[in-house]
Formats: sequence, structure tokens, C-alpha cells
Amino acid sequence: MFESIFRRKNDEDQMRASGRLPPGQSLTQRFPVLHYGPVPPFDPETWDFRAWGEIEQPLRLTWAEFNQLPRTRIRMDLHCVTKWSKFDTEWEGVSVRTLMDSGLIRLKPQVRHVLQHAEYGYTVNLPLEVVLQESFLLATHYDGQPIDPEHGYPLRGVVGAIPKRDDLTTPYLWKGAKWLRGLEFMSQDRPGFWEMAGYHNNADVWKEERFG
Repeated sequence: MFESIFRRKNDEDQMRASGRLPPGQSLTQRFPVLHYGPVPPFDPETWDFRAWGEIEQPLRLTWAEFNQLPRTRIRMDLHCVTKWSKFDTEWEGVSVRTLMDSGLIRLKPQVRHVLQHAEYGYTVNLPLEVVLQESFLLATHYDGQPIDPEHGYPLRGVVGAIPKRDDLTTPYLWKGAKWLRGLEFMSQDRPGFWEMAGYHNNADVWKEERFG
């Protein structure tokens, strides 16, 4: 036990020295489960993914159609507002930029913000520029396997930090919605579930923007 604690502390010190551990965060080897409400059921025959709002044409994809889209893999560090950080996590899914490059989503010029819509009416807001970063993904797989139900199966928005990419904005992990069902593209910002409950609208991990 003491060896494990010492090893974790040594790893944490190394991450902090390398500039990868944000202020107020602690390293974890686990993947803690945190969410509001129950895990929703999933039926691949009725599930769909939608995009709407300030776009040229609304989009609807079935589960089978979504899985035919070009895939992206990224390795990221995750930082939770509850002060744990998990490093070098591997994700696979579909990037929003891929949906745009393929012509499935065509934005109107006034779009500046995106609202993620998940099961049970849960929502999360992000600036468009963050959603289009390489560090935001519509993820179906984690560590080579389909995402566990409690972590958002079949689809979750995931946002993290790509090491040595100081040009990317890194919000806390809650800014990616579990059990994602759609994206609403907007010209004006609109707070999501946790933002309306008092959490910071920007949620920049390096500025410790935890609460508004």
C-alpha cells in the first residue's frame, strides 16, 4: 500500500513538473464515475443522433449510420472539476470537424456556440471554437473498447488536454456530455445544466474556473 501511494505521489510530482497537472488537481489511476441521474437504457434500433439550429439543414443519423462515419483516435489528459486528473487516456469516435468536412453539417456564418443535448434533457454548452478543436470528440470507445454505460455509452462528448498543445483551450471534463443525443448550433450562448447550477461558464482548467 505504501509503495502504491509513493508511486502515485512520484508520478503526480512528475506531471506537475512537466506542466501537465493543472493547479488544484491530483493524479488518479482510476476512472471515477460521476453523473447526475440514472444510466439511461440504449436501444440501437431507436437511438439517433441529431444536429440542428443555425445550420443549413438539420441532421439525423441512426446508430448504424453514425458508426459508418470516419473515425478519429486521440490521446488526452482528463481533468475533472472534482479535482482528479487522469493522464494519457485513449478515445475513438467522430470529430465535429469531420461532420463539417463531409458536408453533413454546414454552419451558418453567425454560429458561435454549441449546446450538447443528452438523455433526460441534460445539456452542456461550449464555444464553437472548442467543439472544433482536436481535443473534443463524439466518442464511442475508450481504451479500445466501447464506453462503459456509466461513462456514457453509446456516445459521449469528451474534452481534454492534448500534451504539448498550448494552443488548445482545455475545459473541465463536465463540458463533455455523457449519453449524448445531439448538438444544437447557436449564435448566442446558453448555459447548460451545471452552468445554471452555479458552475463556471468557461471552465478553463488552467485558470481553475470551477464556479461562476
